[in-house]
Amino acid sequence: MDQLPARYETLLRVAAWLCLGFIAMATFSPLGLRPTTGWSPSIERFLAFALVGGLFAAAYPRYIVFAAVVVLGAAALFEILQVLSPSRHGRVFDAAVKFCGGTVGLIVGWLFVRVLPRR
Repeated sequence: MDQLPARYETLLRVAAWLCLGFIAMATFSPLGLRPTTGWSPSIERFLAFALVGGLFAAAYPRYIVFAAVVVLGAAALFEILQVLSPSRHGRVFDAAVKFCGGTVGLIVGWLFVRVLPRR
């Protein structure tokens, strides 16, 4: 079993892309407009990319390499684009936190779909 019913897969794909878009918006919006949880920025980054990684893995279980390229590529791209912005700063540590979160999410999401009983 390595896929969900089509209606769930479609819903997960929409959610994955919307979540990635929200992360991009939060990353590039002015600091005063960024949503915050009250947790440390590293935890927020980790959890955001874990969520998006899990959604992409569950939405594209047969294309896990594609999901990984999108999630981890977005983490790298977001940090690189912050380096180019005069008011922002991209850091290797922040990218590493995003990579770790994305990787955990990809693994958990992929395993969830693999072991979820078919209904």
